[in-house]
Amino acid sequence: MRIERFWSGRADLAESPLWAPAEAAFYWVDIERGQIWRHDGSTRPARCWQLDQAVGCIALRTGGGLLAALRDGVYALRLQDDGSHHAERIAAARHGPGLRFNDGRCDRQGRFWVGSMDDSSGAAAPLGSLARLSSASEAGGQWQPPLRGDLRVPNGLAFSPDGRRLYFSDSHASQAIVWVCEYAVESGQAGPPRRFIERLPAGRPDGAAVDAEGGYWICANDGAAVLRYTPDGQLDRRIALPMAKPTMCAFGGHDLATLLITSMRPACGPGSEHDGRLCALRPGVCGLPEASAI
Repeated sequence: MRIERFWSGRADLAESPLWAPAEAAFYWVDIERGQIWRHDGSTRPARCWQLDQAVGCIALRTGGGLLAALRDGVYALRLQDDGSHHAERIAAARHGPGLRFNDGRCDRQGRFWVGSMDDSSGAAAPLGSLARLSSASEAGGQWQPPLRGDLRVPNGLAFSPDGRRLYFSDSHASQAIVWVCEYAVESGQAGPPRRFIERLPAGRPDGAAVDAEGGYWICANDGAAVLRYTPDGQLDRRIALPMAKPTMCAFGGHDLATLLITSMRPACGPGSEHDGRLCALRPGVCGLPEASAI
């Protein structure tokens, strides 16, 4: 498996890779630095937009621009070529001080789901939740009741190709579990979660993506690998990575056959020169287009 460095830079906590087909480029965030990056994988330099808050995740937005979950709410963003941006908050965060948004994405119909986590200390308390917006329009997004309200580090959010399964995880070492729910595409309501992956072979479950065949790809943070599970929960593939702490993966490229993987630097110790890098590989299976937020 040929693994290539995608970007010459190095992030503190890169997350939320997102393929934007209209621009033929990937976006991603560096959470605590409050940065959004874009790069097309060419020799042209990557672009960066500096925000004034931590940014947990991003999604494409119907009509153009991005949806971004910042510390105090969800915003509609317009990124300008000169590095400036215009931000309009469409939904205030439900969580209180000391929490921030983490992993998030749209379901196949464009409803935005996002998780929040305790960011006040090194040992996260079970104060996080996973919930969705009923609307992401400027008229004002409304939060639906959370699917879970006792999470430490919500992650691994993904939807099956037909949209009728919702996957999510808790990355904290005390949990390290992936759940799956039956999902009503007509209403956006999720059924009771059941355990999908009890434990990874190594590391903790972080960000995820689903391929066109229904395979669930999960980054093994502290496991230096990305793993593919079949829809019935069987480990199908393990691809070793140069970074110890991969954080999330996303399919992209003109054929949706490139898997981009982000990573983070360790909180303690120097780590390796690969930590915080982005890498790309072609695993032999295609992904699915990401829906835009409605």
